[in-house]
Amino acid sequence: MKVAIVGNEQVKTQAVVKSLKRLLSQKQIDIDVENPDVVFTVGGDGTLISAFHKYENLLDQVRFIGIHTGHLGFYTDWRNFEIDKLVENLADKQPSTASYPLLELLITDKDHHKEKLLAINEATIKRLSKTLKADVYIRDQFFESFKGDGLCVSTPTGSTAYSKSLGGAVIHPRLKALQMTEIASINNRVFRTLSSPIVISPDEWITIKPEINDDDPCVITVDGNKYNHSHIEKIEYRISQHVIRFDKFQHTHFWNRVEDAFIGHEHD
Repeated sequence: MKVAIVGNEQVKTQAVVKSLKRLLSQKQIDIDVENPDVVFTVGGDGTLISAFHKYENLLDQVRFIGIHTGHLGFYTDWRNFEIDKLVENLADKQPSTASYPLLELLITDKDHHKEKLLAINEATIKRLSKTLKADVYIRDQFFESFKGDGLCVSTPTGSTAYSKSLGGAVIHPRLKALQMTEIASINNRVFRTLSSPIVISPDEWITIKPEINDDDPCVITVDGNKYNHSHIEKIEYRISQHVIRFDKFQHTHFWNRVEDAFIGHEHD
């Protein structure tokens, strides 16, 4: 077995990384940052998202294990003080594997060049200094004309992130669905939108055709990473054929995570 470790720069995280390397060495588990079987992330959900993009070309062979050094995250199963148990399990047990869907973007420009991107959480499209005008299609059928600050398309795991702050539903990560939410839509006699999040099925896709020009390009974000484009003809959003896989040695119920993160009831 070969593993890689991705951590943030916090002092607490670096101490955990150092201890993790020592424990892995004791179990004769090799570290290989170029071609790992398992990627450990140490930090929080943001660290795991960074690791996902670092290794997205190896998604079909690599699994992820998240260790959090702060608050409980949606992608991190282990606390920093549990790494002894984690390494023991990795060395001695066969884990179960949980797979979650990813979002695929296919960007086509006006010269018919195509660019494909993957997101674990969400992708947004906005304008820099003006409102976004765009036609929205579902399965290549016209659905609505949008005008507003932008649009957000999220995965089920991303439904607890930016999409939720826009009024989107929280979706269980095992559901193979995508959700589109509006960012400050303007509704009038010309531009009419549903004004509600929509959730599409696995065999459907969303196409957005924005009105843009060279003087004011649109901004596409993918998991917070920014891309400026001025010649976009359309963007297609669909569920990717790839998935992200997590090694599971212990189970944390998804709705317990949601309750802990957003409600925080104290139980007797």
